[in-house]
Amino acid sequence: MKEGNRKVPRRIAQTVLNSLKGGVVPRIGLPYITVGRKNEIQALLHDVEIISEGGASFRFIVGRYGSGKSFLLQTIRNYVMDRGFIVADADLSPERRLHGTHGQGLATYRELIGNLSTKTKPEGGALTLVLDRWISTVQSGAAGESGLAPGDPALTALVDRKIFEVTSAVSELVHGFEFAKLLSMYYHAYIEGEDETKAKVVRWFRGEYSLKREAKEELGINIIISDDNWYDYLKLFAVFFRLAGYAGMMIMIDELVNIHRIPNSITRQYNYEKILTMYNDTLQGKAKYFGILMGATPQAIEDKRRGVYSYEALRSRLAEGRFSRPGARDLLAPVIRLEALTAEEMLVLCEKLADMHAGLYGYARKITTEDLALFIRIEYERIGADLNITPREVIRDFIELMDLLYQNPGMTPADLLASDAFSYAKSGAVSDDAGDDFAEFTI
Repeated sequence: MKEGNRKVPRRIAQTVLNSLKGGVVPRIGLPYITVGRKNEIQALLHDVEIISEGGASFRFIVGRYGSGKSFLLQTIRNYVMDRGFIVADADLSPERRLHGTHGQGLATYRELIGNLSTKTKPEGGALTLVLDRWISTVQSGAAGESGLAPGDPALTALVDRKIFEVTSAVSELVHGFEFAKLLSMYYHAYIEGEDETKAKVVRWFRGEYSLKREAKEELGINIIISDDNWYDYLKLFAVFFRLAGYAGMMIMIDELVNIHRIPNSITRQYNYEKILTMYNDTLQGKAKYFGILMGATPQAIEDKRRGVYSYEALRSRLAEGRFSRPGARDLLAPVIRLEALTAEEMLVLCEKLADMHAGLYGYARKITTEDLALFIRIEYERIGADLNITPREVIRDFIELMDLLYQNPGMTPADLLASDAFSYAKSGAVSDDAGDDFAEFTI
C-alpha cells in the first residue's frame, strides 16, 4: 500500500477510507490522497509565510458542497501545524455565529479555543499544554543561558524577568492588561503548584465565566470574554503564541452558510459587520501573526439579498474584477473560488484509493486503469454531471465498488460497472443546498 514511495500505514488507511465513505474529511492521511489544488495551496502557503513574519491574512474559500473547501482547509491546517503554528477551527451553526446577543459569538470563541491544536496535540484541547510549554521553555532557556542550577534564586529572578517581558508586550495591546495579568497569575500558580488557580485562569481564557462578579471574586479581573470582545482576545492569543515560541495562529471557520440562513436581516448584517472588522484588521496591519480562513458556498457569498454581498462594504472589497474568469482565477484575491476537479484528476485519486484499499485488506489489486477510466466516464456522463457532480459522490461510489469487489471475490469490476443499477443516468440534478444533509467532505 504505497503512495509514491511511501507505504500507507493500515491505521491511516482505515481512517481515510472510512471517513471518505462516510462523507467527511479525514484529519489524518491527507498527503496520501491529495490531488489537484496545487495553485490554491501555493497561494495559501504564501500567506503562511507572511503571517510567520508578523503579518496577517484573510481568505474566503468558496465552492459548492463537495467541491474542495474542507479538504483544502484541512490540508492547510496540517501544513501550518507542521511548521509550528497553532490552529483553531470551528463550524458555524445556529448556536455559533460571529455576532450574537445571546452567547452565539462567545460560543464560536469557545469552540475555537477548545479546538486549539499543535503538531504535538493535533486533536485539539492544547491550551493548557501551550501555557505549560511556554513556562517550561522559558525556564530551560534561562538555565541554559545563565548556567545557573534549578532552585537558585538568581535563576528564579531571571525567569521572572523573561516572563515579565512577554506579559509586558501583551499588556500594550487592546484588552492586553488583564490578559497579561492572567498569564502572570498562571505562571506563579505553575511554579507554586496551585492547580486550582491554574484551572481558574484556563477557565477564564476559555470564555467560561459568564459574570464579571464571579471573575472578580475568583481572579481579581473585572472583565470577561463576551459576545462583544471575543475576537480581540483571539488577536491577543496570536501575539502571545508567537512570544511563546510558535510561528503564529491560524483560525479556520467553516459553514458560513449558517449566517446566510439567519432569517433576521439586522442579525445577518451584524454578523457581516464582524467579518468586515476581521477583514480590515488583517489587511490594515491591526493584527499580527494571525491568519483567518473562512469556508462558504457561492450562494452564501454572492447572494445580494442575504449573502456576504448583501453588505455593501464587503461586496465592494471582495467582488471579482473584470479580468478574472473560470480557468483564470486570481488566487491572490481575498476570495479563492474552487474550480471543479477534472476527470483526469479524479482518475488519479481513484488509483490512489484502489491501492490503499488493496493494501488495507491484503489482496492483489485487480481493478485496472481501464476499469477506473470506465468508472470515471460513467460517473461523468450522468445527466447534469457537468454542473452537479462532486468528488464526494464519486468517491463514495468508488469505495463502495471496492468494498463489493473485496467481499465478492467472484465478481469482476466489469460486472459491477456494466450493471443497470450503476450505469443508468441520473435524471435529477443536485442543487447547492442538497449537500446540507451531509458532513462537509471535499477533495
